[in-house]
Amino acid sequence: MELYFLGTNAGVPSLQRNVTAVALRMLEERRSIWLFDCGEGTQHQFLKSPLKLSKLEKVFITHLHGDHLFGLPGLLSSRAYQGGTTPLTLYGPPGIRKYVETSLELSQSRINYELSIIEHEGGIIFEDDTFIVESALLEHRIDSYGYRVMEKDRPGSLDPNKLAVHGLKPGPLFGKLKRGESVDLGDGLVLHAHDFLGAPKRGKIVTILGDTRPNAHVVPLSAGADVIVHEATFLHDLASTAHEYYHSTSRQAAEAAKAAGAQKLIITHFSSRYKDEEQLQPLLSEARELFPNTILAAEHELIQV
Repeated sequence: MELYFLGTNAGVPSLQRNVTAVALRMLEERRSIWLFDCGEGTQHQFLKSPLKLSKLEKVFITHLHGDHLFGLPGLLSSRAYQGGTTPLTLYGPPGIRKYVETSLELSQSRINYELSIIEHEGGIIFEDDTFIVESALLEHRIDSYGYRVMEKDRPGSLDPNKLAVHGLKPGPLFGKLKRGESVDLGDGLVLHAHDFLGAPKRGKIVTILGDTRPNAHVVPLSAGADVIVHEATFLHDLASTAHEYYHSTSRQAAEAAKAAGAQKLIITHFSSRYKDEEQLQPLLSEARELFPNTILAAEHELIQV
């Protein structure tokens, strides 16, 4: 999995940064893209990226402020013109259905793919054979949610040396064993998967948070995550301003990552007062004082999970 930031600014776009959107690119797992938030101009950011709208499978909206969803109607419409014919599922707080359906209806936009809209108020909102997505309410001026994407543990690697003893070479029978099935070689000899598989491989955990003050749900949602994406709208000398506007500082983001036992923290959603890379460096330094493995989100850069 890879994270690709399409927008990192808070509130309004600037000449240097667009408003919030981050893509989670599934490589071997699904060969698709999941998008978290869709600020104004996100479809333009897609055009400048290696990402393809036709590969977009799911969109998760954290909350209904404009800098997180004003790009959604245009993106959904444009997807149909860029080869997107496969179903797409949109998740978001109550009200997201009315916003999208009204926008598409009044603009007479037509899409040629199946669009499912799922409104939620937290909890497990998606599960299949490989992933679980859990959501929890944060603390913002309106209902804002964080998302925890959990990849289920994968089977361990097959031991080719053990299989070679029985004359097996890579092929369909390897696949059956990898899936946990038994293989009958005839003459009463049955190979059982657990005898040839190593320990299961732990699945990745990615937590992507919406706008929030520090609150009780952040750490459980982020516990043990390989990566946390956390807003850091202000430096900590503006902690009172952050609290007033229901946001977090870079230090508070680091405190959350440390308490959650996360592996990596990516800070984003920067106030426009920090105009360029140089002015963002103090936010990075401040976070690294508490949580050294912190990365400053930069638009159009891939980050491995």
